[in-house]
Amino acid sequence: MAVRLRLTRIGGKKDPVWRVVVADQRSPRDGRVIETVGHYNAQTEPSTIRLDEERIRAWLDRGAQPTNTVRKLMRIQGIS
Repeated sequence: MAVRLRLTRIGGKKDPVWRVVVADQRSPRDGRVIETVGHYNAQTEPSTIRLDEERIRAWLDRGAQPTNTVRKLMRIQGIS
């Protein structure tokens, strides 16, 4: 099973808020998730990024691959 760290959309129409989740690569964007490890809101000034570094590192150690967007958010938060 290929596991990814990726974003899933929550929030209303024209008001996107994103969760950073661990999900199977084959599941749809807003489908089944394994675990929620963070939150991202680009609507605030400055953007709100909250990531659970401990859980993200645990999933990365198990072989999970972050998407490009999640990788950028991790870099902003100092997780590499």
